[in-house]
Amino acid sequence: MVKMTDKLIPDIVVGRLPRYLRAIQQMSKEGFQTTSSQVLGERLGISAAQIRKDLSQFGEFGKQGTGYPIPYLIQQLQHILKINRKWEMVLVGVGDLGHAIARYQGFANGGFHITMVFDNDPKKIGSQVGDYIVKDIALLDQNVRAAGIKIAMLTVPASEAQTVADCLVQSGIQSILNYAPVTLTVPPHVHVQNIDPVINLQRMTYYLD
Repeated sequence: MVKMTDKLIPDIVVGRLPRYLRAIQQMSKEGFQTTSSQVLGERLGISAAQIRKDLSQFGEFGKQGTGYPIPYLIQQLQHILKINRKWEMVLVGVGDLGHAIARYQGFANGGFHITMVFDNDPKKIGSQVGDYIVKDIALLDQNVRAAGIKIAMLTVPASEAQTVADCLVQSGIQSILNYAPVTLTVPPHVHVQNIDPVINLQRMTYYLD
């Protein structure tokens, strides 16, 4: 039985849990019923000891010598990550990247659903992007508060990102997935996850000859 814990879990550990979940979901599709930390580690390039240590932060998932039951492990990781429910999100910024994200169909499989899209460009407000009608960002606060949404994706230019982030925080947003190439300043209770392809490319070039 896995018990949710009140202790502070390092963010680096939390960041590995979705990788574990995706890998075992793939194994389930392939017909596997159980796995071991060794097999999971070989798939992910993570040591078996690290996987066991990470999972032990949350309780017992399997028995030594028998491995982890995959259906149970999927269920428990979804519970820990709180994705055993659907999370509504807002998208702010409908430039090229925003257009692509609004049309992306993969969020639903992960437990997420874009419900509203905002922009400040009069030419875009009222237009349709994918399944959404673009709303005026001036209406963001009242719409987000009324819907009780806690997650936002930010795809605006770097010059506008902090101002928009401030508006999101004021409206009650607690988690921001930030695609703008800038570091946001937010209160301690707001979690920001940065997605910057350039930084990742620069990290990769370190390993090139």
